[in-house]
Amino acid sequence: MTQLRHPRNRRILPLALLLPAAALITAGPSLASEGAGDTRSHESAKPTVVLVHGAWADASGWDEVTESLQAKGYPVVATANPLRSLSGDSAYLAARLKAIKGPIVLVGHSYGGAVITNAATGNPDVESLVYIAAFAPDKGENTLALAAEHPGSRLTDDPAAPVPTALDAVPIGKSPTDVDLYIKPDKFSDVFLSNRVDAGRAAVLAASQRPVTPVAGAEPSGTPAWKTIPSWYLVATDDRTIGTENLRHMARRAGSTTVEVDAPHAVLETDPGAVTDLILRAAHDSGPALARTGMSTQATALTGAALLALVTGTALVLGGRRSKRV
Repeated sequence: MTQLRHPRNRRILPLALLLPAAALITAGPSLASEGAGDTRSHESAKPTVVLVHGAWADASGWDEVTESLQAKGYPVVATANPLRSLSGDSAYLAARLKAIKGPIVLVGHSYGGAVITNAATGNPDVESLVYIAAFAPDKGENTLALAAEHPGSRLTDDPAAPVPTALDAVPIGKSPTDVDLYIKPDKFSDVFLSNRVDAGRAAVLAASQRPVTPVAGAEPSGTPAWKTIPSWYLVATDDRTIGTENLRHMARRAGSTTVEVDAPHAVLETDPGAVTDLILRAAHDSGPALARTGMSTQATALTGAALLALVTGTALVLGGRRSKRV
């Protein structure tokens, strides 16, 4: 009966409800999808994570990392790495990257780090580089020299040897340089795994290793992508392939966001969770990814408008209530 005596109140109350609701609707996907869980828009905003293996391994080494990233909605490409020459391997990866639409987080392990350093140069879609116990060469450097710069690598115990003494050179052609390099089976567990994996698993990994050529290790690197693209770096503190101090040196020089993990060179095998965590940090920290997965400036402004409308609506309601007492 009170509302009938004050007909204007009947218009005020709906208006009080509509104003904040209209502001929420105006906010559109920024609030509706962020609050209500529009998973499709979230997933489309995620960068593609491209994983590049190194020497004496293959793409299957990324399996656990791939599974974890996919479970979080990230598109993943665990690409092949030919391991034939640094320039050729980099060109191969660069072509593969051009076929991917949208932002990319590019990850390299071991020699794969040298490949991503070259392949990402000049590609505007690569937003982050992630080095996992990997080479990050500067222009003109080669991976064999980098591994010998500081003590720690067990690839050789004779710096004067033409081929590192932990390696077997298997001829694949007529030229003396036409050889494939494998880690000797009796050295594999120590050099690649720091004896942290049971003997049976180590034997399987040694038997399935993919060889690299001497050309890949000796070829000078080109202009490094880490000079223009933000980088993250995982240092394995028991790396006996590249050497932990060499990893630290390259991480510092690149200005990378760095984590250290008590792990061997084959950290993908022993600590895939730590690898995944660093990749996720690199994916979240890139500016465009944050803008898409977080709340944008426009959304924040609209939230303020919704709040203002809510306050205005509340004032109208209170005003209507006061008028009823008159």
